[in-house]
Amino acid sequence: MPYDPDNVFARILRGEIPSDRVYEDAEFIAFRDIAPAAPVHVVLIPRGEPPASVAGLTTEDVGWAGRMLVAAGEIARRAGLEDGGYRVVFNCGRDAGQLVPHIHAHILGGGALGAVAGND
Repeated sequence: MPYDPDNVFARILRGEIPSDRVYEDAEFIAFRDIAPAAPVHVVLIPRGEPPASVAGLTTEDVGWAGRMLVAAGEIARRAGLEDGGYRVVFNCGRDAGQLVPHIHAHILGGGALGAVAGND
């Protein structure tokens, strides 16, 4: 899936579409999902034009991709999800449910989440 500079997340970053932001720093923004799949559902996106999905990551992306996971943990902590637990999901490709060609993470929690790939 190629990057589309007019995707909805790029438009949110440019301020063309409003979002309910819950986190922002020099590299990332996070906002409440407009169609939440859990009581807490936040979408975390990097600024700029990142790879369209996880499939486009290279070793050159290790720094910011790692910081993205740290930011996800901070967002979950701020949302009070640490005690009950939460899920960080990166969908990769249309068959996995990725609709927007801008790498992003979903932070889900606030209640029991069903098993995805087993109970480990």
